[in-house]
This record gives sequence, structure tokens and C-alpha cells, in this order.
Amino acid sequence: MEKKYLITAALSASMLMAACGGKKEAAVRNEAEVKTTPTVEIWLSDPAVLADAATQTYYMTGTSGRQWRSKDLKNWEGPFDVIDPDTTSWMGAKPMVWAAEPFKIDGKYYYFGTFTNEKSIIAENHNGKIPRRSCHILVADSPEGPFRPIGNELYVSDKVPTLDATYFCDTDGKKYLLYCEEWLINDNGTVEAVELKDDLSGLKGEPQVLFRASDAPWNLKEDGKTHDAVTDGPFCFRTGTGRLGIFWTSWKQGVYTTGVAYSASGKMEGPWVQEAEPILPPDFGHAMLFQDLQGKWMMSVHHTKSIEGGRMERHPYFFDVDLSGDKLVVVLP
Repeated sequence: MEKKYLITAALSASMLMAACGGKKEAAVRNEAEVKTTPTVEIWLSDPAVLADAATQTYYMTGTSGRQWRSKDLKNWEGPFDVIDPDTTSWMGAKPMVWAAEPFKIDGKYYYFGTFTNEKSIIAENHNGKIPRRSCHILVADSPEGPFRPIGNELYVSDKVPTLDATYFCDTDGKKYLLYCEEWLINDNGTVEAVELKDDLSGLKGEPQVLFRASDAPWNLKEDGKTHDAVTDGPFCFRTGTGRLGIFWTSWKQGVYTTGVAYSASGKMEGPWVQEAEPILPPDFGHAMLFQDLQGKWMMSVHHTKSIEGGRMERHPYFFDVDLSGDKLVVVLP
């Protein structure tokens, strides 16, 4: 299991092992069950936010697959069960859900997520038994769900574990699924992309490896010489000058952090050139971009903190970002 999920093991079982809804767990709960929680008190890995203009509401998902709702990015109602996967499919009856990201695309609401069936083992190597873990896209007519799989399409190979699915629509209208091939299978995680059909129901092209963990100069283990194998949380963007970039998360000498790469050609196929240093402070990672309800660009991440007993906890955190120039700039407090 990757470092980041060893950390999240400190969360309660109900958060990590949410049973993925089902029809008997409706998207809308009894109002008496709803509570409001400040951002700093929410335990959540891989937070991702959709600012929905139609409802004037922020919707946040992440690992566990459940949803939080807010009017101000400060106080949140939830969590709510909002997904209704096909439990007769490869996902199984109770798939583990990681790094879910919400998007509004062409008038519908989409949920990009990583699903794991621990009862289905696809490989075994020196890292141990590797369960089936794959990216899938769910859809709903409402931002509050219920989100259901678009179909039985296998967006990525069932022979390797993949994770941290995200969406990008380029300036030419091409739609992409970005994700990571997990380091457990190859000891050198990748960031990959594949073009989607216009309705997101399947693929148009073949997946391509954009870069590997070992390509980044900052991505080093504690010895300062050996590359860390982890690639997590890719997210694609264009700057104000049109430059194409991807930020992603790994480790710099034992510290969780996020770096960025830019495409030398300005196209998805690259080549991708890694920046020398991370763009975020230590212990902030798994980032994504969204525009708030006033149109301001923001970055959502989780902040990892040590707590009593040597355990770690993660909370959502939001940075302002400046995309107006040639590079993405994170506005640090």
C-alpha cells in the first residue's frame, strides 16, 4: 500500500471503507442527521471541490467517496453517501473508494474515482499481493447524486493497478482522463493520459505515459540519491499564456509534497519537463484546481499533520493560485 494510504489508515474505518451507497442509502439524508463541520476539523485525504453556480454550493469529495457541501468553503454539511455503483461488476459489493473528483461537464455532473476490490488479486510481486484497483467515471443529473457508472467500459487496463483519475478538457475541445499507474506494479509510478469520447462513455485513443516518478529531480528518498517510486494526484491545467502543465504529488527525502511539469510542445504528448523544486510547502499534497463562485482560481489539497502517538491526520486546505502568467503560482499565506 502506498505511503499516503498508510497515513490515511489512521482515519476511522467508516471513512476509508465507506460501502459506496447503494439505493438503500439515498443521496439526501434526513435533515436531523446533517451536521456542520469547519474545514479544519474534517479528516479527509485527496479533497476535490466543485463550485456549482446553479446551486451556489461547493461540493467536496475525496478518499472514502462521500460528499461534503458548503456555501462558503469554511463550514461543511455532511458527509453524504452519493454514489450507487454496480456491485455486480468487478468492483464487488463493497469497493474501497479513493480520490474521488467531481466535475460539471456539458450540463451533467461527473464523478471520477478510484475503486478497489481487495478480493480480486491481479498480480503478486516483491511488494506483495496487488488487488484490482482501477479508475472509473460515474454520472448524475444532480451534483448531489446519486452517481452511477456510465457503463461497464474499462477505461484503463485491468492488468495493472491505476489510481487518482482526473479530467481535463483542452483548448481544442479534446477531453482527457489522466491517472497514475501505481508504483506497486512497476516500482516507478507513472502519470498517464488517454483521450475520452465526447460523452465520456469510453476511450478514443490509446493511453500514453507522460512521465515517470524518476523523471523529477526533487523526487528523492531520504538518502538524497534514490528516486521515490510514488506518483499521486495528477492534475492538468493551462496558464494565462497558454502553457500546458501538470502538477502531481510524491515525496522529497521523506516529506510529502507536490511538483509540476510543463509540456515543451504545448501538447499532451509532451515531452514533459519537470521543475527542479516542488511548488507547495512540505506536507501539502494531492492537489486539484477549481474556480470559486466568484471565478477566482483556487487549489484544494490535504495538509498532513502529526498527532499524538505518532499517527498522522489529513485535513482539506485551500490555496489561492495565480494562473495569469507563464507558470502556475501558489499564493502562500
